[in-house]
Amino acid sequence: MRIYGNRLLKTVPGELTRPTSAKVREALFNIWQGKITGCRWLDLCAGNGSMGAEALCRGASVVIGIEKYGKACKIIAENWKKIANDEQQFQVIKGDIFKILKTLDGQKFDLIYFDPPYQSDLYQPVLELIMTYKLLNEQGKIAVEHNPKFWQPTEIKGLKIVQQKNYGNTSLTFYCSHQNS
Repeated sequence: MRIYGNRLLKTVPGELTRPTSAKVREALFNIWQGKITGCRWLDLCAGNGSMGAEALCRGASVVIGIEKYGKACKIIAENWKKIANDEQQFQVIKGDIFKILKTLDGQKFDLIYFDPPYQSDLYQPVLELIMTYKLLNEQGKIAVEHNPKFWQPTEIKGLKIVQQKNYGNTSLTFYCSHQNS
């Protein structure tokens, strides 16, 4: 898999993770253009880490990825290490997203990318936890990747839907805090 700057990433063999398509990746980074340099990026259900890698390539200052599969975490860390420069920080955290989000309580992120398995029941509870633990910077944005057959975006206490884009079977729904209206 190739990302911004024609950089080649290692990927997890098999179907353990579902990489975000190049089309969706490009669309997201076009939408968030101008917000990435210097940002704090949180990559939830990081998969093969391509979104966090793109964020590093485009100048994010901090990238934290959460992924439950150990093999994927190892590959993400290797990829990000090759991409990050000396001023950038990154961390890949292996484990249960609910437990890990609690450990991030109080940290603030400018951009959060959330791409769980499409048929999971993670959407609503994880978005609620982001608000409970105050992980979103006041001016921050969240992008949720989903298949509309399996999940329909809803309002979340403290968040509002500001944009929705469809790319075939994949949709991106963008949230911001109600304070950032």
